[in-house]
Amino acid sequence: MIGAIVSAVVIGAIVGALARLLVPGRQNMSIGLTLIVGIVAALIGTLIAQAFGWADTRGIDWIEHILQLVLAIAGVLLVTKMGMGRGGRGGRTTT
Repeated sequence: MIGAIVSAVVIGAIVGALARLLVPGRQNMSIGLTLIVGIVAALIGTLIAQAFGWADTRGIDWIEHILQLVLAIAGVLLVTKMGMGRGGRGGRTTT
């Protein structure tokens, strides 16, 4: 249980950082929010990979990690579009 949490945090940090590097432009996101997006993407990616049997391979589970990265990129784009980064207003504009 503890090992799964630690690996989710480590993989989430790596996946979140890679996603921010791959998304073009500047993302106004904090490190904490990047970590949260990465962890959520890692957990959802693992669940999907396990459901399809892609997580039970010998060696490195490349399909699972690519799926996690794609989900993290989608999460970074979603957070950026919604303006939920540092001091964002949730995408709302006031006039």
